[in-house]
Amino acid sequence: MFALALAPSLALAADPPLVEWARQRVHSGLVKPLAEREDSTFSRAKPPPRERRVRVLATTATRDQNGGSFVPFAVDVRYGDKWREDILGCVYQGSGHLFVKRGDAYRPAEFLLGKNVEPVPGVCRGAPARS
Repeated sequence: MFALALAPSLALAADPPLVEWARQRVHSGLVKPLAEREDSTFSRAKPPPRERRVRVLATTATRDQNGGSFVPFAVDVRYGDKWREDILGCVYQGSGHLFVKRGDAYRPAEFLLGKNVEPVPGVCRGAPARS
């Protein structure tokens, strides 16, 4: 019984520090502000998702075309019983800057919070392999 009580904490401890850092950064910088923004009860907008989860899509950072290190992530939403992918993006190691994908471009995450920001070229895309 004691071993079963420790199982969830052991699973979390197995995540590399980079993965846990990225998950926490996306949660505090994107998921939490989105939830706060959607907390209005007097809106005609579609209801907010029942739950959101952050998935970090790599265990190591990737270098972009400008030399910055980023980690890709996805935010899934659940309205009923099924999860679906809602947001794709990346978080930059060091600065913690968050970018989200819209179409073929990546914009600062503030875009999803209502700010009018332009796409940023070269972010969240791995540098071409050298031959």
